[in-house]
This record gives sequence, C-alpha cells and structure tokens, in this order.
Amino acid sequence: MSLQKVSTTAPNGAFRTGADFLANLATTPRAVFVDGERIADPTAHSAFRQGARQIASLYDFAFAPENLEVMTYVEPETGFRALRCYQIPKTLADLAAKRLAAEKWAEQSFGLMGRTPDHVANFFTGYAAKPSVFAKSGPQYAERVVNFYKYLRDHHLYVAYAIVPPQIDRSKSAANQSEPDLYAGVVREVDGGIIVKGGQQLATGGVFADYLHLSSIHPLQPGDENYAISVAVPMNAPGVKLFSRRAFAMQATNSYDYPLTSRFDETDSFVVLDDVFVPWEHVFIYRDIELCRDQWWKTPSHTYGNHQAQARFATKLRFLMGMAKRMNEATGNDGAPPVMVQMGELAALASIVEGMLLAQEALATFDDEGVLWPSKNMLYAVMALQGEINPRMIDIVRELTGAAMITLPSSVKDFENPESVRDIERYYRSSNMSARDRVALMRMAWDFIGTEFGNRHQQYEKFYGGASFIVKMNMFRNYDFKRAGALVDRALSLPPI
Repeated sequence: MSLQKVSTTAPNGAFRTGADFLANLATTPRAVFVDGERIADPTAHSAFRQGARQIASLYDFAFAPENLEVMTYVEPETGFRALRCYQIPKTLADLAAKRLAAEKWAEQSFGLMGRTPDHVANFFTGYAAKPSVFAKSGPQYAERVVNFYKYLRDHHLYVAYAIVPPQIDRSKSAANQSEPDLYAGVVREVDGGIIVKGGQQLATGGVFADYLHLSSIHPLQPGDENYAISVAVPMNAPGVKLFSRRAFAMQATNSYDYPLTSRFDETDSFVVLDDVFVPWEHVFIYRDIELCRDQWWKTPSHTYGNHQAQARFATKLRFLMGMAKRMNEATGNDGAPPVMVQMGELAALASIVEGMLLAQEALATFDDEGVLWPSKNMLYAVMALQGEINPRMIDIVRELTGAAMITLPSSVKDFENPESVRDIERYYRSSNMSARDRVALMRMAWDFIGTEFGNRHQQYEKFYGGASFIVKMNMFRNYDFKRAGALVDRALSLPPI
C-alpha cells in the first residue's frame, strides 16, 4: 500500500485496495478462536473468508475512480485523499457528505454489516475534533490521540472496539470483581508503556480489523482507576486473543439457501488481553475516570459514530422494505387494501428513521470551539426507539408472508433432483416468478428474519447502541425541558377571565 498526493480534479492516486487489505490480514497472524480451533489467517477459513472479502470490496468501492468524490475527501493538512469517515466536518455540507458516504458503504452489504471501517473511524474523528478534552489530563494525551487519528486517516486503517466489560457480576464495580484482572485494565507500568490484562466485549468486526480500541463506556466508580483507560492495540499484538461467537457462515451450506449469512457475517468476538504491552504513544487516557467518561460525551465521537450507524440502519430498513414489496408482488396481493395498510405502516417507521437521520444534520450545532455536532436530541430520540421500531417492522413482515417462508423446499438440491423438481417448479411458482426465483426471494427473507444470522441482527439492533435505559437516559439529559417547562409556567400564569 502506498499513499500518493492526488489532484482534486483528476484523482488517480494509489490507495488501500481490497487486495492490500486481504494480503495484510493474511500475513499478520492473530489469535482467533472459533469452533475449537485457533485461526491465524481469517482469509483462509470458512468462518471468516467471505466476511473478509466483503470488507475488501468496501475498499475497492471507495477508491474506484467513479466513487472518489463521494467516498473520500482531500485532507487540507496533507493534500492526500482520505476516507470520508475520517473527515472532521466543518460545515453542514461536510456532515451530509459523511452520511452519504456511510450510506454508500452500507448499501454494499444491504445494511447488514454494522461495524465496517467507517464506524470506529468516526469515533477517532470525534476525538481529534476536540483534543482539548484529552488535554485536561495532560497535553501529551491530546497529542497522542490526534497523532493516532492522523495515522489511521492517512493509511485508511480499520479499527474495531471493545468498550463493554464482561457480564460476570454487574452488581459490583470493576475493582470489586472476584479477581482484579477480570475486567480489562492496566496492571503495571513498564519501560515505554503499560501492561493491560483482562477481558472485554464486544469486538464486532475485530477479526478483520487492524487495531483494537480498548476502553470502557460503562460508568466507572472511584477505585476503578486501573480500568479507566483508552488505548489502541494492534490486532496481532502478543497476548491479544479473540473468541468468536458461533460463526454463522460455517453453517451456510450454500449461497442460494443462505444468501446473506454466507456473505455478511461480520462476527462478534470476546477479547482477552493476556499481559499486552501498549506503548505510551497509544495510551490516550490513563487511570482517569472522568476523562474515560468524557471521551464519549464531551467530544462528538458518540454522535459521529452513531450518525454513521443510523445511516447504516436506515439503509437496512430500506432493504427490508424492498423485500416486503417484492414478496407481495410475488403472491399477487400487493394491491390488497389490508396489505397496503401494513406496508404503509412499514413505510412510516422506515421514514421516521430516515427523517431523524436527516434531522441530525439539519439541527446540527457548533460548540464554543467551533466544532460541529450532529443533533444529539435527534440522534438519541431515534436510538431510543430503535429497539421498538426494528422488531415491529420484522413482525409486520412475518404477518405479510404468513407460511411462505417456512413451506419452502429443503434446499437448492431439491431443484437438482429430477424426481422432485417437476412438482417444485409447478407448485412453488407465482403468477410472475419462476419457482426458483420465488424460492430464492423467500430464502433471502428467511435469512434476514429467521435464521441464526437473522436473529443475531434483531439482538444487535436492540442493543448495539447500549441498553434501552442507557439510550433513554441520554435522551433525558439532552431534551430541552426548560423550554417545555416555560410553556407550563406561562399557562399557569394566565390571568383569570
């Protein structure tokens, strides 16, 4: 991979290609455990091969000449083109451009890969936008986080994060667990850096990433200083181990029956750090409980990262709408009034998400340092309802399809058996689709809704932004109750008539 200064009028530089990404992933062995086996090269294993190729395709898409203007920007400091997700927005148009790039990448996986390289990139972009927050713990911390952001930006790197402690005993703080190194934290200082030990979750996409961002988004208490850190660790660093959840791609026997599972399983991993060395240059927060909290809320990191996530979610709902429409057309009930009513409700829910995404930009504000923030009210409002919108839409699609998704032939092999294919082609067709095409559509719907892959997505959409009470507390903290209360006070002070 090489960086080349490029012209804004004729972009033709060399960037990180999909081949670059795959070659790097294959030649930097990491400790990944799945199905009782330790995997060094994710590109060569059935659990991760297709997911890796999907990530590679994102780089190829972003740096294709016809996509450069949408997917990249010219960084004024360097003159290089960088991925749009690393752009610190200076105007509302910049913020809209970031959303458009996020949508384009999300469309490549139909919104099914939630932690693509543009997600955590946006968190570091938010950190770099407000180095003053990190400087409160010392100027060196601000310098380090900005330098690391620039390194990520200029080399088009992929960062995953693990920022939630293990679910061992949530009734106790980090420091009061039965063992001091159950939660990931610093255990000692050494020459040139620190040693980190313990477990952390949920490193979605970590199998494919270049770096792990390790920190805590959960509230920490006095006495938890050892766990109040924010560091970056190479995924192939000695002592880093990733324990993948069940790899659904391994159960996908073919891409006809499992068109989504076979391609878009990004995996989630529990991370174990066994005496991992972190050099000081990659330590952005050190034993500072207040700053560990403030990195999320006093920088625009959380809003930038979730602005991207909502662009992805809106894309996924658009894909769901398209599937529902195609299924109705296949059965000939697309024009039935009850079906139109249900589709109208689906459209309303999808439009709420899309409208709230655009509202984050329309109501974005600049802080006292001139940093642009997407509207927190609009972001947290839609995140607070996401856990209700998504399952409601899934249930409506279940109602629309009835038994269609569970009366399908057992597999694509039934089309290959001359004894069964005649009946299948006769009875599984629709008025406007062949049996093979109709079954393919219904298989895709079932893969979205009913398989392990589909059910993981329902769980993901419910909790990816945190438990609902946490998101609703964010909404509570940001709502303008003063303005609302003023209306009540004025009504109470109306003169008698």
